[in-house]
This record gives sequence, C-alpha cells and structure tokens, in this order.
Amino acid sequence: MRNPVGTHVLVGAGLVKGALASAEELGCETLQVFVGNPRGWALSAGKPAEDAAFAAATAERGMRTFIHTPYLVNLGSPTPATYERSVALVAHNLRRAAEIGAEGVVVHTGSYVDPAGDPDGAADRHATALSQVREGLLPLLDLVADDAAPWLLLEPTAGQGRSLCAGVEDLEAYLGALDFHPKAGICLDTCHVFAAGAPLDEPGGAAATLEQIVEIGGPGRLRLIHANDSMDVRGAMKDRHQKLGEGHIGVDAFAELLAHPATEGVPFVLETPGSRSVGDPDIALLKRLRTG
Repeated sequence: MRNPVGTHVLVGAGLVKGALASAEELGCETLQVFVGNPRGWALSAGKPAEDAAFAAATAERGMRTFIHTPYLVNLGSPTPATYERSVALVAHNLRRAAEIGAEGVVVHTGSYVDPAGDPDGAADRHATALSQVREGLLPLLDLVADDAAPWLLLEPTAGQGRSLCAGVEDLEAYLGALDFHPKAGICLDTCHVFAAGAPLDEPGGAAATLEQIVEIGGPGRLRLIHANDSMDVRGAMKDRHQKLGEGHIGVDAFAELLAHPATEGVPFVLETPGSRSVGDPDIALLKRLRTG
C-alpha cells in the first residue's frame, strides 16, 4: 500500500484488546501508541505473551505500528537528571518497539534551555545541547543498526521555546550531530513544520518542503508523517493541532503530500482532535485524497 492511513490510538485494555481493536474499528491501516505514561518517566514493562500476540496480529494484518516516546523526553536539557532519564526512555522505547513489532520510535527533537537567562551564550548552549544529543543517541542508533530493527524517528518541533530542530532546515545540523546515521529517520509533523514556517498553505509548498527534506536527509529517511492541520497561522510557533481542512494548512496540502514521490510507502498517522472516535471523518478523508 502506497500510504497506509491511521491514527494514534489508546492502549487502554491492552495492546491487542485495546489498541489493535480500536484501530480496526476505526479502519486504520497503521497505528501509533504510547507504551507507558506519556507524561511520566516510568519504564513500563511489557507482557511477553501480549507483546508477541500483538506483533503477530499486526504482522498478519499488515498493520504498520509506531511508538511515540513520552513528552518529557528532552535530550537537549541542561539538567543532568532530565537528560539521563530522556536517554533511558528512548532506549526503553526502542526495546519495546522490537518486542511488539513496531517499525519506528518517534522522539521530539527537544530544546536547549537557558537557566541563567543569558542571551549572549545561546550559541554555546545550542552546541552543547547538540553534543548531548550525539552522546545520547549515537550509541542507541548503533544498537538498532540492522535492517530488521526499529528506526528512531526524529520529529521536529513547532519552534516554541529554544527548539533544537523546528524548521526543516534545522534537520541538517541535527542529523549532522548524529553523523547522518542510517537508522535516524524523520517523522514530519505537518502542524509543527507549518508552525515553524513551512509554506504548506501555498500551492507547491508541501512539495517544496518534502524536496527540502530529501535534499538534507537523502532518499528514504522520511519514514512517517503526522497528518495534522493547524489552529494557528503559518509561523506562529504554536503546536495546536486541528482537524484536516478546518485549520490554516488546508486539505490541498495533504493531497500534495500524498501524491509526491518522496512519500512513497510512508504511513500517515493522524493526531487531530477526535481522530480516534468512531465516525470521525479524517481517516476517510486521507483515504480519499490518497486515491486522487
């Protein structure tokens, strides 16, 4: 399938009885889950029998699965405890991805913080934060270097705060810090890049954004798209998702994304309001746009 379509579902009653059952009820062809508290540091252990059942069931259905790391992860944090916990959470989620048969783990690219409020040292703090990213992620990427292992998918943020990677152009330095590791993939969140300034609301803007990603990262590095419209205008640096066609990006951008050669085989996962409710129109809309 050229572009499987789905949404982020809740685990609830479990990976099979909760997440997979919900995904099937919604008509998903792909799904994304948290494997622990999205707002906590706990390394939630899996259940081997349930993990194996979920991996087998999704493989049988051809339903591609992704994990999103908790929101607290920030590999650029100057606070040692936050940084160390972030590395541990990413490592844990990569391990859980292998156990449940997920093909990728999405991680927000993070921010560097100015604890002293000194604007003159921003460049040094940025460099220090990217060095932390390198030290924390390169060993983990080397552990998942074989073809069958899950990808680590870097998700640029909306530009709020002191983002390490917001606009597409920021991917060059971030990937460079990781030596353009072959298992460092990209998760493009349409709301995020639009909030950071990408012209998705213009004819040809989505295509230009994709071409910039390929120019920076090379072919095959884009592995997942979070399909979200935006409540706010382009460049607002606000991460507020909206239903497709009801925000400032508009439906045409998603049709353009689905038709572009750079998204061949790339799943589209919704994170829009109501997208995991039965009867919500966004999954059906993406499927219609996919067929042209």
